[in-house]
Amino acid sequence: MKHYFNFSWCLMLCLACFTYKSNAQDIKVEARLDKSTIVLGDQTILRLSAQMPVNDKVGFPALADTISSKIQIVEVGKTDTIADKTNPKVVTISRQYTITSFDAGLQTIPAFSLQVNAQSFKTDPLPLQVTAVAVDTTKAIYDIKQPLAVKYSFLDWLKDHWLWVVISLVAILLIAGLIFYLWKKSKNKPVKQEVKPLVPADVTALNKLAALRDKKLWEQEEVKQYHIELTDILREYLEKRYHIKALEQTSEEIFASLRGMEITDQNRSKLRQILMLADLVKFAKGKPLNPENEQSMENAIGFVTDTKQINQLPENRAQNETV
Repeated sequence: MKHYFNFSWCLMLCLACFTYKSNAQDIKVEARLDKSTIVLGDQTILRLSAQMPVNDKVGFPALADTISSKIQIVEVGKTDTIADKTNPKVVTISRQYTITSFDAGLQTIPAFSLQVNAQSFKTDPLPLQVTAVAVDTTKAIYDIKQPLAVKYSFLDWLKDHWLWVVISLVAILLIAGLIFYLWKKSKNKPVKQEVKPLVPADVTALNKLAALRDKKLWEQEEVKQYHIELTDILREYLEKRYHIKALEQTSEEIFASLRGMEITDQNRSKLRQILMLADLVKFAKGKPLNPENEQSMENAIGFVTDTKQINQLPENRAQNETV
């Protein structure tokens, strides 16, 4: 019984080794170059492939930037799977690497290990011949040609920026339309006339006379200026009260314009005293006494007070309200 057990164990071990060897013989790995000779800085393709049963898995080496100190990887390509047309149970999986070198001479691509079903398979090393660029030393050194100038017309610019141009035009039209709308609206908006409060002519005149008295002009030897301002106040009052052009008339013309007006003789005398004394000061360089200056002010206040209009006419009120 013991001999039978040992025989069975040896038989199973031999069968396993035979099966393992058979499977290993079905797996082939390869490294291949598209060009084995390149010019300095040129590129070629390195292809790593594994031929194996369909259900097996392969692991490629982790290559990122370099293969060696003198061979660089430019790009890691995609992985391709190619079925064997003669044997559907066999498949070839390959991966390509774009490589280059900047060191002239014979470079060696080392062997790579590919993992298939946790077993490592190595490729053969490959030679890569890198030749230097031939330089003609008989020719002089010259500059590289400048880039050629390309014509860039307005239509070319418009094609490149048409969206920006359209947006700008729309924005300009919207802003112009808004400005025109606001201008039209403000133009049609009725203008509110400022209604000024009605101030009777006598109130205005009396206020100005009081302000003139407070200035104390004749007390400060400014007699002429005092009488000029005094008569201007009275002339303005006469224009508003009796509707005559008193500011443009001489004293005699004012008396003539007031001839038909309802003014008492006493008030006419007051007005004559004021205007005659003022003319004497302004045109004849008269120098009235202080009581005469004060008398002109008193007569002006009395004249305005006595001749003020009790009830303002409707036409005058309407005229003031529309100012």
